[in-house]
Amino acid sequence: MLYLTLLVGLVLIVMTTKLTQKFNLSGFWLIVGQISASLIIVLFGDLEVSYINQIELGLLAIPFSLLFLVGFSNVMNIEKEQQPLILLLPCISLLCLSIAALLMGYTFASISGLFAVLTIMLCASISGKKTLGRTFTTSIGFVIAVLSLSLLKLSFITIYIPIFTLALPLVIYLFLQNRLTSAQSMIISASVAVLFGLLMFVIPFNIIWDLVVGATVILAISQFSRKYRFI
Repeated sequence: MLYLTLLVGLVLIVMTTKLTQKFNLSGFWLIVGQISASLIIVLFGDLEVSYINQIELGLLAIPFSLLFLVGFSNVMNIEKEQQPLILLLPCISLLCLSIAALLMGYTFASISGLFAVLTIMLCASISGKKTLGRTFTTSIGFVIAVLSLSLLKLSFITIYIPIFTLALPLVIYLFLQNRLTSAQSMIISASVAVLFGLLMFVIPFNIIWDLVVGATVILAISQFSRKYRFI
């Protein structure tokens, strides 16, 4: 059933995004389309997260699931149009999700992730566009959100996969964009995503999280000194 609801959700997102762009509608309708697609996944695909680290969400299960799906659906919409190079990051994230699902014996996420990677590569090679539209990036984000949420139901620590292989590298890419070329920024960001993707299957997630938080705190403190300031 999840395969069908994922397909229906994707079609709904594509339709609402295309119609919004064609008729110059408010961004409100984009969110409405994404929430509707997320509701289909949650209600008919039974994908709401009821527990987080043994804490029962209760009535917050559906709102949390919707917020997660809509939030990650827009994670790649950092700019109106994206460079095709940015597709490296979702491909890395999807591969990591597929490998994790395979190790956990979860067929849906494993097959869907690999199929999504092949689809992204095929669409990118066929279209040959210099920029990516919001429809494509939102669809990719939605697939990653659904797969992440499906794994989140099995193990909460899988939430670190999209954070470390997609969200964090995107932040690094944005930070480096004004200092390096787009290609150089993407190479560094993709390298970070690959590094974290490999580490997550070797080092416990909590240790990686502590390292990232520690490095962030150190970088934030260093900005108070002119000698080490880079922002």
